[in-house]
Amino acid sequence: MNKQEAEKRIEKLKEVIAEHRYNYHVLDKETMSDAALDSLKHELYGLEQEYPEFVTSDSPTQRVGGDPLPKFVKVTHARPMLSMEDVFEQSEFEAWQKRLEKVGGKKITELFCMPKLDGLAVSLVYTNGVLEVAATRGNGRVGENVTVNVKTIESIPLKLTGSNIPDRVEVRGEIYFPTDAFDELNQKLEKEGKPVFANPRNTAAGSIRQLDSKITASRGLAFVAWDLDGDFGQSTMEDEWKIMSTLGFKAVPESKLYNSVEEVEKHWQELQDKRDGLGYWVDGMVVKVNNSELYQSLGVVGKTPRGLVAWKFPAEEATTVIKDIKWTVGRTGALTPVAVVEPTWVGGTTVQHASLHNIDEIERLDVRVGDTVILYKAGDIIPKIKEVVAGLRPKDSEKTVPPNRCPVCESEVGRRAGEVALYCVNPRCFVQDREAILHAARAFEIDGLGPQTVAAMLENGLVVSPADLFTISADEIAPLEGFGKISANKLIEEIKQRKTISLPRFIAGLSIRNVGEQTGIDLANNFRSIQTLMSATLEELVQVDGIGAIVAQSVRAFFGEEHNQKLVQTYLENGVEIESYKVNASLQVLAGKSVVVTGTLPTLSRDEAKEKIRLAGGKASGSVSAKTDYLLAGEKAGSKLEKANELKVTVLSEEEFLSMIGEK
Repeated sequence: MNKQEAEKRIEKLKEVIAEHRYNYHVLDKETMSDAALDSLKHELYGLEQEYPEFVTSDSPTQRVGGDPLPKFVKVTHARPMLSMEDVFEQSEFEAWQKRLEKVGGKKITELFCMPKLDGLAVSLVYTNGVLEVAATRGNGRVGENVTVNVKTIESIPLKLTGSNIPDRVEVRGEIYFPTDAFDELNQKLEKEGKPVFANPRNTAAGSIRQLDSKITASRGLAFVAWDLDGDFGQSTMEDEWKIMSTLGFKAVPESKLYNSVEEVEKHWQELQDKRDGLGYWVDGMVVKVNNSELYQSLGVVGKTPRGLVAWKFPAEEATTVIKDIKWTVGRTGALTPVAVVEPTWVGGTTVQHASLHNIDEIERLDVRVGDTVILYKAGDIIPKIKEVVAGLRPKDSEKTVPPNRCPVCESEVGRRAGEVALYCVNPRCFVQDREAILHAARAFEIDGLGPQTVAAMLENGLVVSPADLFTISADEIAPLEGFGKISANKLIEEIKQRKTISLPRFIAGLSIRNVGEQTGIDLANNFRSIQTLMSATLEELVQVDGIGAIVAQSVRAFFGEEHNQKLVQTYLENGVEIESYKVNASLQVLAGKSVVVTGTLPTLSRDEAKEKIRLAGGKASGSVSAKTDYLLAGEKAGSKLEKANELKVTVLSEEEFLSMIGEK
């Protein structure tokens, strides 16, 4: 075979392989056996090895993993990858539909429905019909380039099919684990004596973010398309769904157009009833306004389009048996009971632990080791125990007795006045120290410090308190397990870059009982410096807006202890700079206004947003009420956004908020 013949053969092989891939992944028709298809791929690979100048990025051979990547490159999305509003009840869904009609000024009947797959959202950009960039959603504006890994997924076309394809086409969809592939992967791991995966969504996300694409290629991932950006003359969501199939994608199955709310509600129930037999995990149904022009005109609130909603399935429940009740110690010394249960599948995850909150909850439920209990899980929260199945209780069961000694340091356990929780009375308890350091690291936004690293630092005497983080050296860290010279230098450089911190974050990071993000802002707004706060009397603390007697007592007790005063002093001696906290009287545009922050904002953390509200003279409130003036809404705003709409509270995006306070 000469060079010209080889070029023609390569092109023909690519066409035939692509055709059968389309038949299998899009039309669900097997038109060629796996063995025969593998034989064609093998031939193509051999020819491309002999004539590498004919290798193109859309060749089926380019799906196999290449050399590991050193890191993922950031990609800015041409248009933001927005999130969806969640509803959980029929009444909430109907309220959403009525709001649309009110905003749109017309009756909306055509609604396009599709299953909400539990996977990883990605963007695929095709230039001249060839896949150029695949990126994760990231924060909605900036994601990670995962093109090499995505090319290993057989159900993603490397080249679009059909004619009259625009120069640029973007398709968005979900990378997911088919149930069979996930089960096979876990069976393989189990045979090899390795830990199995519990959550298919997280496993899919982890598979895509492998630096070695060979690992991604081995996982058996799949892809379905749910959004199309490209001019094909479409005017409805249903049009988009049909067009994506002609381009070589498998559009989300079980998707249908309905002309009434009643039909949508019926389809939602039908989908829920058959979800276990779909071959993939779904956690709800997406409902979109079908008319594309109307959908666009409805606009966006925060990072959520008004024209679509995710109607989630009810929280799943399952029964399991309690094997043990263990007590963990937190950063403030509080002991929290955790139920260890027989592994069971709840809400799309294998559950082995459940929250029991405190001893009062144990007594209320009368939970005992050996009990059969009903677990429930809503969204991504930790599973909880709903009730005990009393009829299945073993005859020899015994009531759960709280510990009188700390499970870590064996010091005495007691209760503080007015509080439900049990506490370890030893202020130098190892776990308290570890959790306090981790909490401080989060406040300073130090990346790369996990529980094992902090534990090793404590065990080796490198740190005693969180303030010691700012004096350790790379030479001290390098010998620790998992570290070397390069990684140690990287961590030290990260710590050095985080020596400056705002007053609210510094206060919140001190591990004062009952003092979190909001309280840190309240205290900073009133006292303006850490020295003034440390010397504040109980009477002065109680007078602070938003601070009650319990919080005031916690703050006073914390700074009344000598080792906590020394902690603050050590921070300052070790080079930590606490930013000055001043209010600019000329920018008090929110004076007297109540502002609630909800959801995830594009660039600001909640602390930063609340601090800006305070600096502008406003009050950062925690709940929406008739007295709320503004709701600053980001991604996954949830029930607060809905309540704000009902009360006709002005909703602001981050961009609108920054413009209002003169920072944009």
